[in-house]
Amino acid sequence: MSAKNSSLLHKKQAEIAGALAHPLRIAILNFLKDGEQCVCDIAEHVGSERSNVSRHLSVMVNAGILTYRKDGLKVIYSLKCPCIVDFFSCITRVLRQQAKENEKLLKKL
Repeated sequence: MSAKNSSLLHKKQAEIAGALAHPLRIAILNFLKDGEQCVCDIAEHVGSERSNVSRHLSVMVNAGILTYRKDGLKVIYSLKCPCIVDFFSCITRVLRQQAKENEKLLKKL
């Protein structure tokens, strides 16, 4: 891969990572891993106002993380590529490793 293509890939990856970088968005993705949901159910599950949830959903749709369809008056969202949740499993493993290292450090103090 050329440096130019690599740079474009890194830019696009950063855009997706940026769209994930909010606790509410992570909660939404976690909820959607089990299947599509309407905005009303997403808002209730994450404990936030529909307007706030809609704004966060829009960010993730624009980043290509989510897709949606209309069902009458309802808007139904789903993960465009469900493997995105694997990313958070990896982050959790990193956090566990950090916790182990911090525990070792505390024992030495």
